[in-house]
Amino acid sequence: MRVIKIGGAVIDTPYLRQQVLTATAALDEPCVLVHGGGVIATRLAEQLNVPQTMVEGRRVTDAATLEIVVMAYAGAVNKSLVAELHARGRTSIGVTGADADVVRARKREHPTIDFGFVGDVEHVDAHRLRMFLDQGLSVVVAPITHDGSGQLLNTNADTMAAEIAIALSKTSVDEADRVSLHFVFEHHGVLMSIDDPSSVIPVVHADDVAGLVERGVITKGMMPKITNAVRAAGAGVDVVIQHVDDCGTMTGTRVV
Repeated sequence: MRVIKIGGAVIDTPYLRQQVLTATAALDEPCVLVHGGGVIATRLAEQLNVPQTMVEGRRVTDAATLEIVVMAYAGAVNKSLVAELHARGRTSIGVTGADADVVRARKREHPTIDFGFVGDVEHVDAHRLRMFLDQGLSVVVAPITHDGSGQLLNTNADTMAAEIAIALSKTSVDEADRVSLHFVFEHHGVLMSIDDPSSVIPVVHADDVAGLVERGVITKGMMPKITNAVRAAGAGVDVVIQHVDDCGTMTGTRVV
C-alpha cells in the first residue's frame, strides 16, 4: 500500500504534475495521495496582500491565512487533482482531515513562536481510509485538519503523509500489506549539492541527519520531509524521497 505526498512545486509545474499523476493512476492498486499547495497558497496570499511567514519550512497561519489555505488546498488543488486522476482512469475521492473525521489535530503550542491556526496530528482513522481503499477509491487528502470542536487547522502535508502512513502500517495484516511512503518532489532525491542533480544520496540513515543539517545539505523546506521521513521509517514504514523522471520511473533517496 502506497502513501504518496506531492508538494506545491510539483503541483504548480505542469510536466511534473502530469508525470506524477500518470504514474499514480497506473499503480496496480488504489493509494493515498497527500498534497500540499504552498506555492499556490503563497501566490494567492500575495494577490490578496496577506503577508506570509515561514519558520523552518512551516507556514505561520493567522486567521486570514487559514482562509487562504482552506480555499487553495481543500478547494482548487484537491478537486483538480481528483478530476485529473479520473481523467486517467483512476477513480478517486478528495477529502480533508475534517471529512469523515479522518485526521484530528490540536492547535500547536510552542514556547517561543505563535504558529496561529497550525495543527499537530493527534489521530488518524486508518480504518476509515482503508474503507475507501477497499472500495477501489484512491484517496486524495488535503492538509486541512480539525480539532473536534469546530476549528479548522492548517497541518504540514509532509506530517500528514507520515502520520497517515504510520497509522495504516499499524493496521497491516501481513508483509504483502506493507505500507510505503513516497515524498515526491521536484529534485531527484536528497542532494549533496542542490545545483547538481546527480549528487543524490542513495540512503539516509536517521543518524546521518544531524550531520547533514550541520553541513547545510538539509535546509529549510527539506527539514519537514526529513523529520517526518525518519519518524515514519522508525515506525516500520518503507520511506523514499524521490522524483518521477520523464519515463515515469521513480528514483530517489531511501530513508531508514
